[in-house]
Order: sequence, then structure tokens, then C-alpha cells
Amino acid sequence: MNSNKSRFGMVKLNITLLFIFVFCTGHAQSSWIRVNQVGYLEDDVKVAVWISKENNVVREFQVIDLATKETVFTGSDIRNTGKQPAFGSSARLNFTALKRPGSYIVKVGETESVPFRIGNDVYAGAADIPLKYMRQQRCGYNPFLKDSCHVHDAISVGDPDGKRDGLYFNTVGGWHDASDYLQYVTTSANAVYQMLFAYSQHPGSFSDRYDANGHEGANGIPDILDEAKWGLDWLVKMNPDADTYFNQLADDRDHVGFTLPNEQKVDYGWGPGKERPVYFVSPKPQGLFKYKNRSTGMASTLGKYASSFSLGAKLLADYYPEFSDLLAQKAQDAYHKGAENPGVSQTAPGGAPYFYEEDNWADDMQLAAMEMYNSTGQKEYLTQAINYGRLEPVTPWMGADSARHYQWYPFVNLGNYHLAAQHGNLRAQKEFIRNMRTGLQRVKERAEGDAFLNGIPFIWCSNNLTVGFITQCRLYHDITGDDSFLEIETAMRDWLLGCNPWGTSMIVGYPEQGDTPTDPHSAFTHLHRIPVTGGIVDGPIYHSIFSSLIGIYLANEDEYADFQSDCVVYHDDYADYSTNEPTMDGTASLTYYLGYLSAQAKQAKKVAGGIVRGDTSKKQLSLVFTGHEYADGARKIQEVLKKNNIKGTFFLTGDFYRKYPAIARDLQKDGHYLGPHSDKHLLYADWKNRDSTLISRTDFEKDLNDNYQAMEEIGLKIESPRYFMPPYEWYNQEISNWTEAMGVQIVNFTPGTTSNADYTTPDMKNYLSSETIYNNILAYEEKNGLNGFLLLVHIGTDPKRIDKLYDRLEDMIKELKKRGYEFKRVDKLLKD
Repeated sequence: MNSNKSRFGMVKLNITLLFIFVFCTGHAQSSWIRVNQVGYLEDDVKVAVWISKENNVVREFQVIDLATKETVFTGSDIRNTGKQPAFGSSARLNFTALKRPGSYIVKVGETESVPFRIGNDVYAGAADIPLKYMRQQRCGYNPFLKDSCHVHDAISVGDPDGKRDGLYFNTVGGWHDASDYLQYVTTSANAVYQMLFAYSQHPGSFSDRYDANGHEGANGIPDILDEAKWGLDWLVKMNPDADTYFNQLADDRDHVGFTLPNEQKVDYGWGPGKERPVYFVSPKPQGLFKYKNRSTGMASTLGKYASSFSLGAKLLADYYPEFSDLLAQKAQDAYHKGAENPGVSQTAPGGAPYFYEEDNWADDMQLAAMEMYNSTGQKEYLTQAINYGRLEPVTPWMGADSARHYQWYPFVNLGNYHLAAQHGNLRAQKEFIRNMRTGLQRVKERAEGDAFLNGIPFIWCSNNLTVGFITQCRLYHDITGDDSFLEIETAMRDWLLGCNPWGTSMIVGYPEQGDTPTDPHSAFTHLHRIPVTGGIVDGPIYHSIFSSLIGIYLANEDEYADFQSDCVVYHDDYADYSTNEPTMDGTASLTYYLGYLSAQAKQAKKVAGGIVRGDTSKKQLSLVFTGHEYADGARKIQEVLKKNNIKGTFFLTGDFYRKYPAIARDLQKDGHYLGPHSDKHLLYADWKNRDSTLISRTDFEKDLNDNYQAMEEIGLKIESPRYFMPPYEWYNQEISNWTEAMGVQIVNFTPGTTSNADYTTPDMKNYLSSETIYNNILAYEEKNGLNGFLLLVHIGTDPKRIDKLYDRLEDMIKELKKRGYEFKRVDKLLKD
């Protein structure tokens, strides 16, 4: 283990020491259990993978609660998948049925997984993680270095007409492509589009913590749009007029050894550290030295320009209206010029034979046409998108065993998605839904028999293909609701986050306490021990490709030697640029899927159609009070809330409003949310058979309407949106459906703290004292948190209950405030 790993590998080392069970036996570990180190959403397909050097069969496994050390799930849903590369046997261990939030490990015999969590908040904030790496990759001014680099760019080369070579164009900006400092429109325009698309799909997932220059401090613009704008500014410089389009900045003369970008002194013929060459988009083969690319046209690059410009114009209009107008015009110009010049414009090689060997272009024009259609509504663009899409119905890498470097790019065809989602041509919509499904099915069939369900070809940048695949899975599911690919989607997501033979996440620094790349191919880390957090590395590669690459080796002992095979390898070693180099475009492509996952933390959790929890990504909760016949705590509660400047939520029956009108009016005057709790406190559903409804729809609607009428009769304003907590806090899906049809949403308390037991009296078997409930609330908070909670307290209880929970309300408020919680009305909690 080298010095880099000794510093940056401490987390990895600690996890390894904690979970290897060699102990005193003297035998090397021979089996492992791989899981998603970040964790699983509550309704996810959840599968751990057991792998062994020996020939064994798994018949049972356990899931252990880390807090209690108890077995909470014993599993027999096991698919033994037999021999795999590097392993004598393997099995898929399905624990999908376990949905309870918490921290767990999976165990087979004496073999244990690393810890993981279940909960809808496990990916809270994940969408912003790739942006850390994107800011670090900036060229020109780099906010991470607080310095500038490559400020003299650039001198033009490669003009297909030979008339404009040797001219200076200001092309400073954009992002470095990977750990070298070349820059390509191919990958940069795709990165811009991917981030814009991610924001368009899940805008609430992205925060505003940085300004446009990448410095800490909000500027009123989501950070992902700031980052996309940085890329668009560079694309505008690379397209200075309607007749000039550049494709690439610098070439592999850049590869002179590790150095930080602001210290690089490469001499391209104009002096050390001075101008770099900028290559025109060309329909002719390019290359200044021995090697040439195989360019045939311009559409592959111009289509990428057009789609990024068009979507950028739409999403940035509110922030930069003049810039938005410029982008809209540039989108039209690029699209029409691309249509006039079909074919690919590949990147230019230098002294080595490597370049982006993109062979497809129709997908780029298809996406561009759809963005033009979405922005203008002009039907001819839709027709053109359909025609381009029919030239390549399925992205060719899907189902293939191999491909050349970036041969079929981008790795996900979002033009197919847009055609599948549009409603202007329903016949085409069905056609492109089938195309999306066909690609997914090909990968699924290729994955048959694989313990990890991996059907991705292990070519250079296989992780980027994996991101493209799960993106298409998710978009297909959103459009169709078809669950056919849920297992492989989550398997490939989990692959990226640790459920792979090597047991490592492929995203640097995520999860923070997990096994992630610590020695990536990066000058930041190798020279200065600075992590490149958020970057996704290239990923596993066929052993045959690895062994054929020029100048590749391992600088350190292979910590993953037990998991390598003649088929596929991955190395956490800076000298392996084929598997362990972070890439800018792959990282940008992560923003959509992590945006989707982050959004789950912000969605209200529902049970039987009723909302039982709000946004779990924020330390906010709502104090909710219900009442029917008793009001003994009303004035005390009112006083405590006013003293602590808290707005609460009260759901009260019609009988309560008629009996205690002054209390209700005073509560609303103080700014609290008041809603219905049924008129007569009827039981709507059977206690033992929840699906059995005990009231007719007519009687239910009358009961709820009478509750609202009682509120109006005493002069209360009916709040909007309308929320309703059912009597006894008990209901079913049918009641929820009836409620929704009346324009009302059921809410209910969040279970887990036992606060709802404050109505119990000492003669009841389920009696809990207020002290016990109070301690339970705090204990639950310490273990699980109360983010998004609807914490229930009764406004009054039976006189037989002498100790009242509302007498501990102020203590509870002060303690939870000390722990960082804000208190919100239910309407604000569910809105925020």
C-alpha cells in the first residue's frame, strides 16, 4: 500500500479490518457479501450478492439490525448463480420484503456484509455530489484551486478548407475532460445536456450553495444550472459565429506527466504554457501526426451543440434572458448546419492512436430535433426527429459484447425518451417505447446467469455505460409503469455503489464512510493527496483490453487481487488509467439518476394513500394535535407554542368545534393550521381487517362535510390545501380515494415514537406513561431522526390519565430545537 493509500485509504482500511473474519483461525477469507453501501429505498428491490472461492450453495441468510443486534429478517428467496469469474460459487439474496428504515448487515454463516441503510432518505443530497467534481474540473478560472489555467487558448488547426488555420480564438473555459486537460465538445456538450436534463426532471433535488464562479455562497440559481451555464459559455466560445464550429481543444501532447492544470507548461509550438490548438469540426479525417480519425461529417457534434443550446435557452431564460435568446439562435444555426452535413466528426488523435471513435450521429440529430420541437412546437421538427430515430432505433452497444472507445455515444439516447414521452404522434410514441424496451431487454438477456445481473460490456468507461443503462431503465419505467426491468436497474445502480466483485463504490468519496476509490488516476490525488470527490471512475474493463493498452501498469500491490479474473479487472491504482480515471462526462451523466434518488427523500411518504411523513432531507417536523371530546390541554399547548414561536397543526372533530368554539378561534388567530378530524369521530375501517370499510361513501362524505360546516359556523377560515386526519388515526385506501375525490388529502401521524399513545390510561394494557413516551421520542430521534415527522399529541385526554404528555411539550420543543429541528405547520412542512 503506497503513501497515498495510507492517508486516503483509512476509511477503506478500517472497513476491511472491521469486516474481515480471519481472526484466529489462520484461514484466509474465502467468501464475501456485497451490498449497495449507500443503501436502499424502502420499496426498492433489495438483493445482496454472496460470492465464494469455494463451491457452496446458500440455503438461508439473515439480515441483522445493527442497533439491536437482532435478526429482523431470515431469507430463503435465494438464487444460487454458480461459478462466476474469480469465484467458485455465488448467490443472489433477496430481502425486498424488508422495508423498515434502519441500519443493517446481511449475514450468511459467519460471513457478513458491510453496513447499509434502508430508508427513503438515504440518498438525500446525493444529486449535488457530482457537481463537486465538475467544479474541480473547470478550465480557465478554477474555484477549487482559486487560480486560472490555460488562459491563452487557442490557435486554430484542422480547418477542412485550409483557410483559417493559425488564427487566435478565445476559447478559455469549459471543463477538462478527465485527469488529462484536453477538452472536447463531444463530451462537454453531452455533459451540459445531461445536467440540464437532470434539472428539468428533478429540479427540487438540486441545491443553491455556490455562486456562478463556483465559490461557496448562494446566488439564487441552482448550482447545477450554474455548472451547465459554465459549460454553455464555453460552447458559445467554441461556436463564435454561424460558420465556425470547433470540436476539440488540445491533443495528446498534453500527456507529459502529472501536474495540476494551473502548473502545466506544455509547449504546442507557441511557447511553454501558452496557446493550445483548437480543432475545427471537420467532415474529413483529422490528425496532425501519424494517426488520423475517421470523420465523415459534422452532424454528431453539431447535433450536440444544438440540443444543449436549445434546452439551455429554455431553462436559463428566467436567469439570463439575453443569453437565452443567443442560445436559441445558435441552436437553430447548429441544427440546420448539422442536417446539411450528416456523418460523424470524431476527435483528433495525436502521437498515440487513441481518440473518441464515435460512429453514430443520427441519435444526436434526433435529440436536437426533439429539443427544437419542444421549444418551438413546429411539427416538422417532430417528423425529422422520428426519421432520425428510425436510423438507429436502439443504441448499438446495448446487447453487444464489445465496442471501440466511445464508438456508440452518448451512451443513452435521450431522443428516444423524448419521442416515447411526446403526445404529438401517438403511433411514434408507441414505436419508441418499444425501442427503449428492446435496448433494455438486450442488456437483460446478456445478464442472464450473472450473479450481479450485469449485462454491460466491460469496455473502456463501462461505468458510463452503466449510468446510461439505469437512466434508460428509470425513464422507461416512468413512462410505462412496466416493472420488468426494476431488478436489473437496481442491480446496476447497486453495482456502481459497491455490489460488485470488488466491493467498492465507483464514485470517489461516496458514500463518505464507504469503500471508494482512494488512489484514482489524478494529479490532484497522486501529487497533492487531494480527493476528487464526486467523480465516477472509468470502471471495470476486460482483461484483454487492459493488457493491450500502451503504458499501463500497477504502481502498487493489488488490494483487489482476490477478485480479479481473466475476464474482467478493476484496480484502485493511479497508474491504471483504464479503470480508475474519473471522467467529466460520466460524472455529469450521474446527475439525472442521483437527482431521481434524491427526490425520493423529498417526497411525502404515504400509507394507504395518506401522507405520514414529509421531506426527510431536512430537519423539520410538524407538531400535530387531534381532539374530539376533551380539551384540557388546549390552553397549555397554545401558551407553549406562542412562547416558543411555533405554529402547530390541529385536527378537531365537528363536535369539538361546536363544544369549544373560543379555543378553535383563538388557535386560528395565533396562526395555527386547523382542519377536520371527522364530524362524529366515527371508525371508518375495521381494526383487524383494514381493507374492510365500515361506512358507506355517502355517510363518509356527509361526515366530512359536516365537520367543515361546523368550522365555518363558528367563523373559521377553511385552510388550503385541505388536509384531513381521520378519526382514531385509522383509515384505508378506499377512504383515501373518497377523500381525494372531495379535494382533500389525508395525513396521519408518523409512526415509531409512541407519541400517539398519550391517550392511554393506567387501566389499559397498552398504557404508556408520559415519561416513557418522552424518552421514546428522544431515543427514536437519536437512532433514526425525526426529519419530516408529523408528531402527534392529543389536545386533551380522559381524566383517568393524570400525567399528560402536553405537560412535557415545552421540554420536548427545547430539546428538539437544541438538536437542530425547525417546527412547521403541516401545510408548510409538506410544501417545503
